[in-house]
Amino acid sequence: MSVTANATVPATTPATVTDHRPRRRRLGVAAGAALLALAVSGCSGLGRTAVGPVIYSTERDAVILVNSPSVKGCHRLAPAGVHEVENRTLVDVVMYRTRNCTGRDTTYVPTTFTDTKAPPSRPWRSYSIVH
Repeated sequence: MSVTANATVPATTPATVTDHRPRRRRLGVAAGAALLALAVSGCSGLGRTAVGPVIYSTERDAVILVNSPSVKGCHRLAPAGVHEVENRTLVDVVMYRTRNCTGRDTTYVPTTFTDTKAPPSRPWRSYSIVH
């Protein structure tokens, strides 16, 4: 029995074997894009929370951090009121002098801004998220 050293090996794989790597890569990219779109829609008000903290200082100089507040409804602040607010969320905030987010005396605090009440004015007592 002799062994031939010049045996030929086909240069290509048989047609019955397929490579699924390109299809899996496309599916992975599509899934990643879908998750990104879902995350972005959550930040735009379709989700449940504002991403990031609202930080405020009370009239008694206590600093309170509320992380990712709900985008829906009115948020009450400390009973004594608030004299400074820092909006580090990805959405804007409206500050109110009343406990139920009503009235004309409001202050608009855009995202990543800080505002301090004027000395003679009443403290803020509630806020709502603009979405």
